[in-house]
Amino acid sequence: MFIFVIFIFLFLNGYILVGLQAVFANSLLPFLFWGFVLLLIAAFLLAIARFRNKGMDMFFNITSHIFLMLLVGELVFAGILLIDDGYRLLIAAFHYFGDVSNVQFPPRNVYWTCFGLLLFALTIVIFVHGISRGKYAYRVIKHTLFFNDLPENFDGFKIAQISDIHAGSFTNAKAVQRGINLIKQQAADLFVFTGDLVNHKASEIAPWLDYFSQIKAPYGQFSILGNHDYGDYIQWGSESEKRKNLEQLKNYHAQLGFRLLLDEHVTIHKNSEGIILAGVENWGVGFGQRGNLLKAFSNVDNHAFKVLLSHDPSHWEAEVKTNPFKIQLTLSGHTHGMQFGLEAFGIKWSPVKYRYAHWAGMTNLNGRYLNINRGFGFIGFSGRVGIWPEITVIELKRKV
Repeated sequence: MFIFVIFIFLFLNGYILVGLQAVFANSLLPFLFWGFVLLLIAAFLLAIARFRNKGMDMFFNITSHIFLMLLVGELVFAGILLIDDGYRLLIAAFHYFGDVSNVQFPPRNVYWTCFGLLLFALTIVIFVHGISRGKYAYRVIKHTLFFNDLPENFDGFKIAQISDIHAGSFTNAKAVQRGINLIKQQAADLFVFTGDLVNHKASEIAPWLDYFSQIKAPYGQFSILGNHDYGDYIQWGSESEKRKNLEQLKNYHAQLGFRLLLDEHVTIHKNSEGIILAGVENWGVGFGQRGNLLKAFSNVDNHAFKVLLSHDPSHWEAEVKTNPFKIQLTLSGHTHGMQFGLEAFGIKWSPVKYRYAHWAGMTNLNGRYLNINRGFGFIGFSGRVGIWPEITVIELKRKV
């Protein structure tokens, strides 16, 4: 995979260099250009090699972010050059069919190249904004869902959901507190967290316990584990050390005031009626399939109103949406909307759509709803561009 990315990066830079030479006629340009490109590739490969032992340290973050910003910016620049080259090809073809003896391939348009450079610079600015501010630009997204089988006492019941805190990535306590204040302002009846409390190690949440423990709801705070919570993506000295880390993480959930649901359910009572809230361990295509849906709903009446917390939305696709055992609402996270995309002007796009058909927000099939929270935190790319951190508020209504 990485070799393919490097090959594309080299090919892309070769194409861009040709474009730059139309504007900058300097004999040193190719040497300086390729020197920088090769140095960046070497640093990127070293960061990848160190990742298993060092994790996402400062060297990894700086190198990977520079590489990513340049790659996306250069793709935009190359797109403009390609438009210009297409026009030049049409002109050459016109001359060819008009007069074969006078075929002309016009020179590259300097103005198009300068326009491409401008868009390249704008792309870098957008990414810098995403890294500095976008990753903490919390927003509240509200949904109102109607159900025939919702108990009357739960008409108007509000659930606040966040997902993918990834505490090990936070660096700005004031910004995180703003997000928590926004959660508290929603005054929801029930709060749920749908997994990935940390990046790799339980210790990452320790500095943030006093922050997230502020979140309270009248009917309780509940949580599940995500794929990152099991510590699968780094090396441990022993299996016992890895197990101890997971047990410590579970203890931290309790310290936060979160009731961790591990393939189990609880009944949320309101007056004389109740709804079922269940949570499974992580179950995801390609990300480990630990969760046991049958165990989570053991001895639950199929006619009960049920809410499922399941970190990975592929679980809903594989086991939930067509299951004879009807689960009215599933709450997931995991995708982050890839922290990059466009949701504006009626457009909803992110590269993650090529991995997940439904990757953010609400969808339903035959009255079975799935909400995918875009995540509260971030990982890998230390920023967000176009896909902002989300607090979801879902109001349950009884259809009459």
